[in-house]
Amino acid sequence: MTHRAAEQLATKKDWLGLAVLVVPILVVSMDMSVLYLALPFMTADLEPSSNQTLWILDIYGFLLAGLLITMGSLGDRIGRRTLLMIGAVVFGVASLLATFSTSPEMLLVARALLGVGGATIAPSTLSLIRNMFHDPAQRKEAIGLWTAGFAGGAAVGPVIGGVLLEHFWWGSVFLINIPIMVLLFVAAPLLVPEFKDADPGKFDPISVVLAISSMLSIVYAIKHGAQEGIDAATITTAVVGFALGTVFVIRQRRAANPLIDVTLFAERAFSAAVVVQFLVIFAMTGFSLFASQYLQLVVGLGPLQAGLWLLIPAVAAAAGAVLAPTLSKVISTGTIIAGGLLFIAFGCVAMFFVAVDSGLPLLLTGMALLTFGIGAASTLNSDIVLTAAAPEKAGAASALSETGAELGGAVGIAILGTIGSTVYRNRMSDAIPAGTPADIADPARETIGGAIAVADYLPEPFASQLTEVADSSFIDGFELAAGTSAVLMAVSALAVFLLLRRQTAAVR
Repeated sequence: MTHRAAEQLATKKDWLGLAVLVVPILVVSMDMSVLYLALPFMTADLEPSSNQTLWILDIYGFLLAGLLITMGSLGDRIGRRTLLMIGAVVFGVASLLATFSTSPEMLLVARALLGVGGATIAPSTLSLIRNMFHDPAQRKEAIGLWTAGFAGGAAVGPVIGGVLLEHFWWGSVFLINIPIMVLLFVAAPLLVPEFKDADPGKFDPISVVLAISSMLSIVYAIKHGAQEGIDAATITTAVVGFALGTVFVIRQRRAANPLIDVTLFAERAFSAAVVVQFLVIFAMTGFSLFASQYLQLVVGLGPLQAGLWLLIPAVAAAAGAVLAPTLSKVISTGTIIAGGLLFIAFGCVAMFFVAVDSGLPLLLTGMALLTFGIGAASTLNSDIVLTAAAPEKAGAASALSETGAELGGAVGIAILGTIGSTVYRNRMSDAIPAGTPADIADPARETIGGAIAVADYLPEPFASQLTEVADSSFIDGFELAAGTSAVLMAVSALAVFLLLRRQTAAVR
């Protein structure tokens, strides 16, 4: 081994620092799903309106997506470790506020602050890995562990939430964040080195406003369109978002010191990597929604049991994330990423055949194939993103990747969720007999959860008949979403293979 190669190798302190970086991203990921389990208890306690409930659910991911680009660039300027520690404080304070919220408005503010804190933590952790691990093989391994933590958080969230909700009040699902953020704040200065751009140039507040306004408008249009349909508000906010985004890009191309380097998208590998990040999170969030409903509402499992079964896909995601760097030593990076998308397609095909009475094996097999592909593709995908940019710009580059992921999550819920709900409503409208009282028909037509709830108040055999129709209607929507995704992922796998088949890790 040459002296230069030895200097590139990470030290024991760097690997301990990686552990410090993986834990908070697990928590940020976990907070995306944990409130779903607590929702019935929270609504019974705080009694929010339906509109307030939607905003409490959405505001976290809404602000997370909107602020990532700005926070990534800010970390390059003030220091990524500094921004990470600021994020830990914001996330910890917001978690405390959420834990003891006494009104819907208080919880809404807390969730908004959690989104701000998450937006500072996510790009900081990934960009710090770029600067701590210079050896390409070790960097891939580190990103694999980071990806496993991110995927694990989404799966562990329901398990931890289920345990806490069985023994404590709904606010306890946020309380667990606080000691972790305290640990991060104390350990980061000891184990994680500081990095920032030595010559960041003049700060451009106009670009910051354009970036945030554009992203928030686009994400709002996606979420509003999924909930209310394509109406004037959806079209207006989408047009405004894309218009502001266009102005932002033009300003970045002309600026001497841009907020982000948009010329990165001229590199085929970087553009493909951001799109892949969008696709894998699109699949993960959309089918996590279906899987959790299937396990609880069709199979009849409790939240804790459902969460425990979903650990199987989480383990598969971790396996894909850890295995991908090893495979990249003998197989090209582009081939592995395309293979990951193909595994996602196989998982969607398996879920296309899930039926009301098929039980757990087929669903879990499909989810495991899907998450294994996500873990493998995301790991090497993140490596491409980070190595495409110079080390001092890694924060902005990782923020672009994370923004693609957040948009993928929003679009996944919007498109796949809308496919499922539209098919369900159409099937139920035809199946419910005319003359059924509105207080029974309306909830049953809207969601499978509503149908199960009103069925408890009906005598037999009407209760069983309503449940059977609701289950089969839900499965019809699930199958259409799975079939659509299988085709999308298979086509994307072929396109990515053609674009990246010769792609190997860049070394800067």
